[in-house]
Amino acid sequence: MDMNLNDQLDVDVLLDENVEVGAPARNPRLPQMMRRIPVTLTLEVGSARISLQDLMDLGPSSVLPLDAVAGEPLVIKVNGAPIGRAEVVVSGEQYGLKVIDLDGLNLDLITA
Repeated sequence: MDMNLNDQLDVDVLLDENVEVGAPARNPRLPQMMRRIPVTLTLEVGSARISLQDLMDLGPSSVLPLDAVAGEPLVIKVNGAPIGRAEVVVSGEQYGLKVIDLDGLNLDLITA
């Protein structure tokens, strides 16, 4: 299950120097124009491999075990590529994410 936060999170949030300790600092080599390019940010809860028959048998009360353990951090993906881990939080009446780490966010690869 992916939660699409594209409308709620701009890539500038990931580049903001005011983000909590452990987040990457602003990359001065990233051109201003590129900072506004929209990306799709998703949180991956887990996955399950099932047969087509099992898929056809799914219904409103079905429970499908995932490969993730309850309580472990979710994977943050940008355009499908994993960049870090996060926890789901409630922000007002919406869900949000609390970034744990951004080990896979390497902006040097796109600016080199």
